[in-house]
Amino acid sequence: MKAVIIPRFGGPEVLEVADLPKPQPGPGEVRIRVAAATVNPTDISLRSGRRPTNLPPPYIPGMELAGTVDVVGPGVSDRRPGEQVMAIVLPLRPQGGAQAELVVVPAESVVPVPDRATLVEAATLPMNGLTVRRALDLLALPAGATLAVTGAAGAVGGYAIQLGKVAGLRVVADAAPADEALVRSLGADIVVPRGHDVARAIRTVVPDGVDALIDAAVQGPTVLPAVRDGGQVAAVRQWTGGTERGIRIHQVAVSDYARNQAALDELRRLAGAGKLTLRVAETFLPERVAEAHRKLEAGGVRGRLVLVF
Repeated sequence: MKAVIIPRFGGPEVLEVADLPKPQPGPGEVRIRVAAATVNPTDISLRSGRRPTNLPPPYIPGMELAGTVDVVGPGVSDRRPGEQVMAIVLPLRPQGGAQAELVVVPAESVVPVPDRATLVEAATLPMNGLTVRRALDLLALPAGATLAVTGAAGAVGGYAIQLGKVAGLRVVADAAPADEALVRSLGADIVVPRGHDVARAIRTVVPDGVDALIDAAVQGPTVLPAVRDGGQVAAVRQWTGGTERGIRIHQVAVSDYARNQAALDELRRLAGAGKLTLRVAETFLPERVAEAHRKLEAGGVRGRLVLVF
């Protein structure tokens, strides 16, 4: 089978497409014939060597996919061959990640694609959607609370706005002038300018500070002044600083929800109902994966870059 591999750490030029043996599903597993798999910042971290792993190369990157069930392993009763599905994949395992023609995953990591969504669109939901779902579950905010979102125009930020609104929250989101209309269309109640001074901008519109903040822009401790005393921050990457004024920092690991089928199925339902927007920025053949990495690293991508197999 065809697969994207990282034979050694380095820049986009190290990425290759290789022919690998077909993986076989074991008990409780599903093999999916992949139609689409996204390229995410986590893939760049893996490729560059910034993601710690004890596994030897080559690595198959990719954390989410959509395709068709090919084979079900023993004990799997809720999936059937030919069914269109989406799945979250953890690439730091011997079988590798999502960017391959055939991928084996636990059945708990798989659900049907949302109603009316294409396979390319469906591939953009599992990882980033579950990241936000985990963040909101950790924050456990009551309806009516105020949530701030940095990086609101990005994939995680967009889902944070929309899932926050589903939860009945008041959402304050940041945006560059070119992204303000997009962020408002996703449901943000208040939009403030993005940038290094975003905490001050948030405090201007919420003088007492927000109840919680999802830091999808990975700005770290500079966002703390936006949060009220005793509030909370959900960090989607490693939090490298301290805290202040009793603010609690939650480290969000999507791997905690990799087998949370109920959470993934709820995302499917919300997307099918039009409450989550599946955004595809551009598609690439696997042979152009280095180009996709360069584009993502350059910044400014709105929506997901997707490899089409």
